[in-house]
Amino acid sequence: MSLMTVAEVAEFLGVQDVRVERLAREHLLVAKDKDEKGKPLFEKETVEKYKVLAERLGGL
Repeated sequence: MSLMTVAEVAEFLGVQDVRVERLAREHLLVAKDKDEKGKPLFEKETVEKYKVLAERLGGL
């Protein structure tokens, strides 16, 4: 299991960090854990699946 930070997810999805945090807050992208600062951490596989779904629905 590989965990990604908010910044890594934002770069992977091509969006800003605040957008990733909002997706997590709204439970559209489910965080697996939190880092020492309380920021969400995401499983790489979950992020990849989310990107595929978002693209199918018309983009991020």
